Amino acid sequence: MYIRRPLRPLRRTRSRAAHLPPGTTGVRPLAAPWSLRVGGTLLAGAALLVSACSAGPRTEPAGSTASTAAVALAALPRATPSGLSSYYGQKLKWRDCGVPGFQCTTMKAPLDYADPAAGDVSLAVSRKKATGPGERLGSLLVNPGGPGGSAVGYLQQYAGIGYPAQVRARYDMVAVDPRGVARSEPVVCLDGKEMDTYTQTDVTPDDRREQAGLVDAYKEFAEGCGSRAAGTLRHVSTVEAARDMDILRAALGDKKLTYVGASYGTFLGATYAGLFPQRVGRLVLDGAMDPSLPARRTNLDQTAGFETAFQSFAKDCVRHSDCALGGRNTTPAQVGDNLRAFFKKLDAHPIPAGDADGRKLGEALATTGVIAAMYDESAWPQLRESLTSAMRENDGAGLLVLSDSYYERDAGGRYSNLMSANAAVNCLDLPAAYDTPDQVREAVPDFEKASPVFGEGLAWASLSCAYWPVRATGEPHRIEAKGAAPIVVVGTTRDPATPYRWAQSLSRQLSSAHLLTYEGDGHTAYGRGSSCIDSAINTYLLRGTPPAQGKRCS
Repeated sequence: MYIRRPLRPLRRTRSRAAHLPPGTTGVRPLAAPWSLRVGGTLLAGAALLVSACSAGPRTEPAGSTASTAAVALAALPRATPSGLSSYYGQKLKWRDCGVPGFQCTTMKAPLDYADPAAGDVSLAVSRKKATGPGERLGSLLVNPGGPGGSAVGYLQQYAGIGYPAQVRARYDMVAVDPRGVARSEPVVCLDGKEMDTYTQTDVTPDDRREQAGLVDAYKEFAEGCGSRAAGTLRHVSTVEAARDMDILRAALGDKKLTYVGASYGTFLGATYAGLFPQRVGRLVLDGAMDPSLPARRTNLDQTAGFETAFQSFAKDCVRHSDCALGGRNTTPAQVGDNLRAFFKKLDAHPIPAGDADGRKLGEALATTGVIAAMYDESAWPQLRESLTSAMRENDGAGLLVLSDSYYERDAGGRYSNLMSANAAVNCLDLPAAYDTPDQVREAVPDFEKASPVFGEGLAWASLSCAYWPVRATGEPHRIEAKGAAPIVVVGTTRDPATPYRWAQSLSRQLSSAHLLTYEGDGHTAYGRGSSCIDSAINTYLLRGTPPAQGKRCS
């Protein structure tokens, strides 16, 4: 699974893993034993693959990169349906959060928009009021991605204190945890011990027995979600979360929505624009997703994106004396071969990690740790150190720290509900990439071509939604948002989780999009060190002036 808060170097501990605050997301990942998140928290961040579930043949060619979606998301009527009037008219009762400077409240939304009388969901909302000076511009809603990243946590731990001072001076900074996430009636599928087992599941099966074990793990995860969150699973889609944001906009007293979303948060924001184009204020979609792609294409694109990021890491790694993957004359391909050989060794013989719960570092957790560091180049030194300790000293503690940060596992062995929510949203939003292990085996060569290092594991991670207890309600679609005010779409050329081509595609779909390009590494661009990017976005948020079409920054 955020404007995602960049991955910060973590203090290495030998006993337990450190825990990143919510809002360090990536793209919509799969809730596979190790998955990548798309979204801004190393989140859900499990398999960063966006996948969802339902049956039916997939016929799109493996090499296709063009959108195959023929239907555009239809806008909702401008008038508020009578059955929703009480939700739109609700008054928010703010209280102290226990976090200095922030207020909290609870908002009601219908569980089922098709049947508002069927009951409510309670959504957690937080804000930090504009600090001044200057005229207040309204509310600025933020979402870090995932899906499954806590927007409230992101606001309180980063955006509300770390966004540019001039932006915080003019806007009330606001966040709502989407339905099923964190404080908003969270979906929980497994307990901590069960998640420990799940995250260590071998996702590169060597034989039919290991394949059966992986399928069993997916089924157990899905069954846990179905038994513990049966009433919620059918109503955590992105469309429903976007409609919730419109209720919040009205309750805040804003005529239009101003919003910054990162990674999966771009899909949420673009969906809002498609449903309510006339209510679009200033929207920033950073680390953009392409809603027109089916899950199989999305997963392949992300696999290639992580390979691109790894190639950049490999070139940097061999310039340093502490690179355990090779010296100065080692090519990126050889670096990848050396890493794969190390993963293979761990598959057969996990190594000690100094973990108080007795976990060892095997292939699955080590792969997650490496993928976690691909989100932000500032984590590369930490990854080099961790790989050196693991490969030369037989000490897996550093890679375990990176892996646990990705899964949001804290020092007490507790997980946030990131992975559960991630799966619940993904498996509702899109039909599954694959329905059977046989389909995955046929696809493995395509994934390995996209990434010799990560391809096999990411191919098998694409299977998890095949066993979901609820059928998908969404399909790939274009989002045009005709009549919307200018929208800024931000893409990073070597983004691992949301490949740059997705930003290009979304900007072509949205009728009023302005594409802003960051030529660099890492996931998302705003607030990550480029004064060019930050200045362009700040000007847009404060003055309403979007960057020139095609503007590029480095």
